[in-house]
Amino acid sequence: MTGILDSVNQRTQLVGQNRLELLTFRLNRRQRYGINVFKVKEVLQCPQLTSMPNLHPLIKGVAHIRGQTISVIDMSLATGGRPITDLTNCFIIISEFNRSIQGFLVSSVERIINMNWESILPPPQGAGRSNYLTAVTEIDGELVEILDVEKILDEISPVNTNITGTVLEELVENGPAVRRVLVADDSTVARKQVQRAIEAIGCECVLVKDGKEAIIKLREMAAQGSIYEQLSLIISDIEMPEMDGYTLTAEIRNDPKLKDLHVILHTSLSGVFNQAMVERVGANAFIPKFNPDELGRAVKGAMPDNSIESA
Repeated sequence: MTGILDSVNQRTQLVGQNRLELLTFRLNRRQRYGINVFKVKEVLQCPQLTSMPNLHPLIKGVAHIRGQTISVIDMSLATGGRPITDLTNCFIIISEFNRSIQGFLVSSVERIINMNWESILPPPQGAGRSNYLTAVTEIDGELVEILDVEKILDEISPVNTNITGTVLEELVENGPAVRRVLVADDSTVARKQVQRAIEAIGCECVLVKDGKEAIIKLREMAAQGSIYEQLSLIISDIEMPEMDGYTLTAEIRNDPKLKDLHVILHTSLSGVFNQAMVERVGANAFIPKFNPDELGRAVKGAMPDNSIESA
């Protein structure tokens, strides 16, 4: 796996072009999966894992890697399959999601594939609410599933979606600066997390599953009258099927009827390149997932005369 993630700086050039690179892998089953390279820090042959008492059943053990102790999640077991038992030829994908680092135990790692987000499609209807997919695509005539990692992580360690009492009191006391918020995110879990935090401060949420659905909804609303009388803010994930958050923001800025909407990019992606991209596409802010206090303050501060100093 040496060199599989080289030239990350070059890969950042894909961002803003509605493109991504998928690292493909397999679990016990023959099914092929993909993960965005920007989520991946390193790919390693599975090291010796240490078992510890009271670990969550989905955690195979912990690994000591480069001075860090990292929980290693059995991705086959986490998605409803058989546990991975033979670790001899397995790999760990070290990733960063929602401000935390974890390892994903997989049976094999294949290659990196450059793709357009338009080729990444929402899960088929009928997949059911219990599935672990955010999207699917086809590579070499084979279906590739993109997993809802946020859902898996939330099952292991649920995210606290409650705004801190003192912060909530402050926000509610000042009255909701924003009445209606459009939330675009391909993860069911992430949408619910944002919705709960935003509704707690008195705002109504309009929920959509990806950037394409968001821009269609916005243009439908704008056709009915001034968008600014119907909607005050957009909170968008970056990674989404068909149209990513960067492209969505660029579409909004290029549309005369939408161009002044306040856009917050809210994502599990991390890295300094995000700030540069926020400026390039014209988003108003970038917030890593998931801190309900930060999100609440950002929403309330979206209106100039209702700004609140950061904690």
